[in-house]
Amino acid sequence: MFRWILIFLVIAIIAGIFGFTGIAAGAAEIAKIIFFIFLALVVLALVFGGTLWKKVSN
Repeated sequence: MFRWILIFLVIAIIAGIFGFTGIAAGAAEIAKIIFFIFLALVVLALVFGGTLWKKVSN
């Protein structure tokens, strides 16, 4: 997931340098969406990992 964020970030930067504002905005938007999905998955993993750790420890 993180690799896709970096790929779309690089595409957005390159497109911004060359002046393709529509392409840059689209790539940046995709990178943001993937980032927030990744962030939500990390939070879920931490929550469920913590509850599982407590269950195994007891």
